[in-house]
Formats: sequence, structure tokens, C-alpha cells
Amino acid sequence: MPSHRSLFLLSLGCSKNTVDSERLINQALKNGLRIVDHADDADIIIINTCGFIADAKTESINEILAAAEKRKNREISALYVMGCLSALYAQELRAELPEVDHFFGTADLDKIIDMLGGRITPKHLHERTLLTPPHYAWLKIAEGCSRTCSFCAIPKMRGRYTSEPVERLLDEAAYLKEKSVKELNLIAQDISYYGYDLNGSSQLNYLLQQLSDLDFHWIRLLYAYPQHFPIEAIDTMRERNNICNYLDIPVQHINDRILTSMKRGIDREGTIRLLESIRERNPDIRLRTTMIAGYPGETRDEFEELLEFVRSFRFDRLGCFPYSHEEHTTAFDTLEDNVPEKEKQERVRELMELQEGISKEKNRAFEGKTVEVLIEETDGSTAYGRTQYDAPEVDNECILDMNGHAVKPGDFCKAAIDDCTAYELYGRIETAASAM
Repeated sequence: MPSHRSLFLLSLGCSKNTVDSERLINQALKNGLRIVDHADDADIIIINTCGFIADAKTESINEILAAAEKRKNREISALYVMGCLSALYAQELRAELPEVDHFFGTADLDKIIDMLGGRITPKHLHERTLLTPPHYAWLKIAEGCSRTCSFCAIPKMRGRYTSEPVERLLDEAAYLKEKSVKELNLIAQDISYYGYDLNGSSQLNYLLQQLSDLDFHWIRLLYAYPQHFPIEAIDTMRERNNICNYLDIPVQHINDRILTSMKRGIDREGTIRLLESIRERNPDIRLRTTMIAGYPGETRDEFEELLEFVRSFRFDRLGCFPYSHEEHTTAFDTLEDNVPEKEKQERVRELMELQEGISKEKNRAFEGKTVEVLIEETDGSTAYGRTQYDAPEVDNECILDMNGHAVKPGDFCKAAIDDCTAYELYGRIETAASAM
């Protein structure tokens, strides 16, 4: 592969896509390509697409069209499209966009490198060139999904659930530790199912213990499916100081009829019993969840049931999305998208307004206390960071007066919290620890 060729990779969508892009960039570098930060400087453009919901599809299509114009005008020598949208719609996209040289799926790393004129080096597959800030990284513990949620096309995009072996994940984590990563965020489409395809039971807790022994400062659990969640992992979280007291566990709804239609495999009673058990085992835990409003056939009474559940359970972090009627899902094939879009948006607004009040009350509990904060960026005498209760990119922010302390991104510090809003904590740095 000629070393003068330059590659620009645009990574769209979720953290799982980010990991795929990081592996591709690393392999491209090992094969002599030069990675550039801007499309205008590239000979080759690769777009790693997202196809989860309509807005993500639109963004991916717009980026492909912009790059296709460059290819048409011979401003670049090659254009490749990969990822979830490409996996679902390769045939249709190929017919509409002849400027794209090739479409790849979500598991075609070796084919992409081959198309670029290089070859995969298997012993380096666990290595990545991080697209995140250097102090945190994602650790993708499995690929694909074997659930059958009615609203989701991920199994068609990424195939059935395949757990990464523990040994390989430990190698990857050790590599990230050597690269000075301090916060390791465990991700998959569903971390609860980790290990079931290997030996019939969850190995999440065992993996968590092994990773904890590698002495990362923080380890975080994201995207846990409620059904079959290994509750013993909460005990490990409580016992290990470097495992964040945080769990992202998407509930989606609480009404039994809707949960059944969604094919979630768990009912209202089972959901509440699980969530209460998690809080009982670890009173310091902060729970994040996501909900869907406007699912086909959702009545006002069923939505009111969801509102009352959120009001009474008081999640620490919550996001809500309007239902999106997506092709290649069973809901698309079998249900009528009969809740008007305006009503969907109004229900999202109503639920998030409720959550805003809950979040403000929960944040008030931090006032007058000192907490550990990971610094993300600084601007003059102000530092911005996160507590262990806040995941990258989606949760609360700490806005801190540096108070004469010299801190930089990746440093941990102790901060006194004086004030708050629903989604920010305000305070001042009391003690600046050296970078870990």
C-alpha cells in the first residue's frame, strides 16, 4: 500500500461504531496509509454509517451524498461506505449511488483493508487508534444481538449475539491501559447477555472482576438489557472501588401490553422487582434508562402509566425518544404507526419535563458535598468534568472554578459542589490530583 495515500474516515452513530472505526484506522496506519482530519485533504473517504432511526439514516445519506459529489468531481480517488446503513440497504444504495466504489457491512474489516491494498495483521486486532479523548475508551464486549425487540433492526444489521472471549478482552483492556486510558466503558448492544452464547450463562460479573484487577480508575457498565441481567454484578460494583456506581439499563416502557408487543421478555412486575433489587444491593448506584413514547397503539392511559412509573421510581438519568417506525423491524411489518408525530413529540416533552424536575431534586443532594471529578476540558479558569455517576457524552456536567489549581483533561480532582441545575453541578476544585 503506497504510503502517500491519505484516508479520511467519518464515523457516525453509536459507540459500537466508534470502536469499529478505531480498529479500521489502526489497521490502515499499520498498512501505510496516512490518516487526515479533513475530507478535503483525503485521497480516500470512508463513511461508517448509522441506520438505527430515521434521523441517523438521514445524516448518513447526506454525508454519503456530499462525498459522492467529491468522487464524481474526481476530488478523491475512492469512496467506501460501511456500517449499519450499508448493511441494511447496500443493494438500494448501490443502485442510487454509483459514485460509491464499494459498500461494506458491519463485520468487513478484513475486506476493507484488502480493498485498500493492505492486509490484516491478526495479532494486532485488539489495538485501536482512539477517536475518544485519550483518558477514556469504549470496550465492546460483544457484537450483534439475539433479542427480538419489535422496534429494533440491529440483529439484521449486525447479526446474532457473539461474545468476545474474556482473554481477548483482557488483552484489549491491557492495551488501552498502556495507552493511559483511565476510564473503561463496557458496551455492547446488550451487556446482560455476555457469555450466554459461550457457555449458557452470563459471564459479565466474571469479566467485570477481571477488568477491575487491571486497576483502571473507573470502569462503567452501559446498555444492560433488563431480562436476565446478572444481579451479582451489582454486588461486585458495590465491593470494588474502581467500578462506577452507575448502570445504563434501558427499560423502554412499563405497561404490560406494550412490553409484550415490544417483545422485551419482561413485564412490569419483573422490571420493577429488578430495579428495586439493584437499588437495595447498592444504595449508592445511579440508574440511567431510556423510554420510547408513542409506540404503535399507545393510549393516553398507557402513557400516563409510564409517567407515573417515572414519577415514583425517580431514575437518576433518563432519556426519551419518540417511536420511529423503521423498516426491517417486526413492528414495521405488523403494526400501524398510528400515534401522530405531533403527539409523540408532546409525550416526549411531557416525560422529559417530569424528569427535569426529578433530576434537579437529585442534583440538590450534591450541594455542600465534595465529589471526585474527571476533568474533560478547561477554558481559562473554568474546568468541565464528570462524576462517576455520569457517562461520557450523555449525562451531567460539572462546571468548576479551578480555584488556582492547574488541571488538564484526564486529571481527577476533588471538587466542592455549591449549586446545581437539572443537568449541571457547579462548584470549585479543592484538591487537584495528579493524572492517574
